[in-house]
Amino acid sequence: MVGDFTFNKKFYDRLPFDIIYATDIDKKAIETHRANFDTDLLVCKDICDTPSSDIPEHDVLVGGFPCQSFSTVNPTKDPFDDRANLYKQMVRIARDKQPKICIAENVKGLMTLQGGSIFRRVRDAFADVGYNTYYRLVNAADYGVPQKRERMIMVCVRKDINIPFEFPEKPNEGAWVPLSVAVPVLRIEEKKYYFSQKAVEGMKNAKNNMKRGLAQSLDQPCLTVTSHLAKVSLNSRDPVLLVDSQSELYRRFTPREAARIQSFPDTFKFVGTEADAYRQIGNAIPPVLFWHISKSVAELLDMAK
Repeated sequence: MVGDFTFNKKFYDRLPFDIIYATDIDKKAIETHRANFDTDLLVCKDICDTPSSDIPEHDVLVGGFPCQSFSTVNPTKDPFDDRANLYKQMVRIARDKQPKICIAENVKGLMTLQGGSIFRRVRDAFADVGYNTYYRLVNAADYGVPQKRERMIMVCVRKDINIPFEFPEKPNEGAWVPLSVAVPVLRIEEKKYYFSQKAVEGMKNAKNNMKRGLAQSLDQPCLTVTSHLAKVSLNSRDPVLLVDSQSELYRRFTPREAARIQSFPDTFKFVGTEADAYRQIGNAIPPVLFWHISKSVAELLDMAK
């Protein structure tokens, strides 16, 4: 959100925000945050157990409540399980602290599942505590990210501000950044990133119709990366690289390649094992995309002065 980084030879300016409080239940995610940002108060704790009084006064509240329950990949899953209901914690903090802006990100399924009733429930909850909601389904590829990643962005503006939020223009619409920016070469030396012959045979012999072995073209943006990139099976919907079609040689992305696919600068540090890094990367909002959203939020706050 704060900017001041370079990706794909473009510098993204420092935005007028300071991170005064951050929290996560994942210890490794907290340590990664500590390794990259100066934050006044960094807390590893379940947000459900965090009273609003522990959170400092702030202008912008940013939250990413879990999205698995809203995913279109498994539409039969209970969309109102405990994880899905974590949006209520964000609403609680908004109610108690009354920040000027709230920003939430989620999968596009939040907008469409149950005929849109899930999204309306979230939107109405923010309305009840004093916010007008503006939302849009955005594709990260339209903003310079080498990945086709569709996500719902919801920006809630406190009603007394009375200025509508305008989503940023799409600087890369029709001119998407290719995967080659993140993956300059197909063949690498590290053997651990290649799928075994057993994994290839398992993919070829699978009986059901799920898409597998989703080999990516370096000339196009990547399909959406997830938190499961440490997998050893090709029987999934996660994108992979086909290094040699004749020998059926596939490999996964390295953590640094996956980070670039998400638009993290190479200077960004990930704390923990490679599995920890993959999880953090796959669960993240692409920094370049969020920079554009944050810049528009900063412009609205400047108008509201």
